[in-house]
Order: sequence, then structure tokens, then C-alpha cells
Amino acid sequence: MTRYIIIGAGAVGASLAAEFETHDIPYVLVGRGAQISHIATHGLSYRRPGGQRVLRLNTADTATPAALQPEDILILAVKAQDVESATEFWAWRDVEGAGFASELPLVTLQNGLAAEDIALRRFDRVYAASIRIPARYTVTGEVVVGGEPNVGIVALGRYPEGLDDTALSIVADLEKAGYLAEARPDIRRWKAAKLEHNVTNAVELFAGSPEILSEAAAGLAQEARAVLVAAGYDPAAPSEWKIDVASWRVAPESGIKPGQQSTWQSFTRRTSSEVDYLNGEIVRLGRIHGIATPLNTAFQQAAARLALEGRAPGTRDIGEVYPIIVDRAAF
Repeated sequence: MTRYIIIGAGAVGASLAAEFETHDIPYVLVGRGAQISHIATHGLSYRRPGGQRVLRLNTADTATPAALQPEDILILAVKAQDVESATEFWAWRDVEGAGFASELPLVTLQNGLAAEDIALRRFDRVYAASIRIPARYTVTGEVVVGGEPNVGIVALGRYPEGLDDTALSIVADLEKAGYLAEARPDIRRWKAAKLEHNVTNAVELFAGSPEILSEAAAGLAQEARAVLVAAGYDPAAPSEWKIDVASWRVAPESGIKPGQQSTWQSFTRRTSSEVDYLNGEIVRLGRIHGIATPLNTAFQQAAARLALEGRAPGTRDIGEVYPIIVDRAAF
């Protein structure tokens, strides 16, 4: 029987474990530090539009992970900046009677485009997923998910392309667990489309009027799309979904507020930043393909400065970043 080893107990990983627990899908949630310790001792406080529950989950600490079995599937739910160390740790762990974990299927849930190529250095079968889930983790032991009627939306496929029985089985389990999920053979296009949105996360780190915040976000996305197209990604359009996503929404009273996506949450918790794998990915591709990326470069640098100074989101005005680079780009 398939068992999922969910690596990372943040908003995405812990909510996935909560839904697997609720829907009787075998899993182990593996994490480290205060979060996994709290969940192991007190349970996970899990808030959904229908109410809040405390769930007892199957957990393991990274220091003493569960023994791996031949039918296990690893789900990597850490941030992109932690993929290198996580895959190094897990790839060479023994599987009972069956060699190394590097031969097990590995699902990548990270934003950006880097995780899969990092994983392929060690794992033979990588399944990339583009996941849209309005989830928040800012308080130890607590996760809030605001999607309704489904938890979130997932596109998943074999990386770099194609589908197989394992991909279809994972999608079926995600559907059983309450996600809108679709198997896609062209998963790189769906990851690119998500990145086009995720570069706007950096705007949420700064204070400013709604108008200038919106303008900055639009500029970042436009710049990202131009680079992605030049790099051959052809980002997928929302109209390409074969599943019906029209009725999915973020519940108004769910506790999920606009402007508090994953990057904002990391800065709020004073943890490491994923910006180098979002805006930084666009900057990297721009350099390779000879396309200027002044906006993404400016926000990448501004986010780095915010992190180095240990400042919380909203403590620096976007006017220090955005108008300057727009004026510079006009010449």
C-alpha cells in the first residue's frame, strides 16, 4: 500500500497531512524544530472555512525519520531554498530491502523552477506539482487554509514531461483528499505560469498605496512573462484547465487575508527567503537570454536588504524601490 512521506511541516505540508489524516490516506509528516514538536505533542490546530479542529497526526522528526518502505512516495513540501539540503538528506537513506530512497518517486511542491532540476541530480523519478492553496503558517502549531469548496488546486506530472501510472495515482489520492487535481504531461508550463504569479509576492513585503502595489505587481508579472516566453516555457493559461475550477474561491471569513502569501509569511516568521528562487529565477533567465529585468532585480535586492536588516514586512515603503527603477528603466 502506498504511504506518503510528507517532508516539511509548514502550511502546505501540514495541511496536506491534515487532509490525508481526515481521508484515511496513509502518510507520515516529517519536520524539524518547534513546529513538528508542537504537532507531535499537542496536535495541529487546523482551521478551514467549515471550522477549526485539533488533529493528531502521524509525525516524525527529521532527526529520527521513519524507516522507508518500497511503496513509499516522498512529497517534498519545504521551500525552494531548502531543496538542495533536503534531497541530499533523503536520497541516500535506506529503503527496507530495496536500496536507496533515490529510487522512490519524489513529488516537488515548490514555487519557482529550480526544485525539479536539483532533485534530478539524486532522484530517478521526479513528479513536479504546481499547487495553488491559500494557506497560512505564522503561529507554531497552527495552519489556516481558506480554499472552498476544495482545499486547493494542483497540476501534477512527470518531470520534465509526461505521465505514468504513478502520476495518475498521486492525482487520484489528492482528489480523494479534497484537492482539485489534474494530471498534466506538460507540467513545466504550469510551473512557469505559477512563477509568473509568484514574482508578485515580493510586493507584499513593502508598504504603499493599493494603486502603486498593484502597478508594481503587474510590472513584475509582465516582465516575468516576457522572460519565460523567451526561455521557451510558454506559461499555461487558466483556460487550459480540464477540471472545473470556476467555483473554487478563498472563503471571505476564512482568516486568509490578501497580501499574506508564502514570501510574506517567511519574513513574518523571520525565516529564510525564497525570493532568489522567484524573482531571482526571472533575473537568472533574463541574463541567460539577454533580456533586461530591472523590476525583478530591484525587488530581489530590496527583499535581500529587508532580510539582512531583519525587518518585518511593511516596514519599508515601496516608494524606495519601485519609482526609482521605473524611472531608470525608461531611459
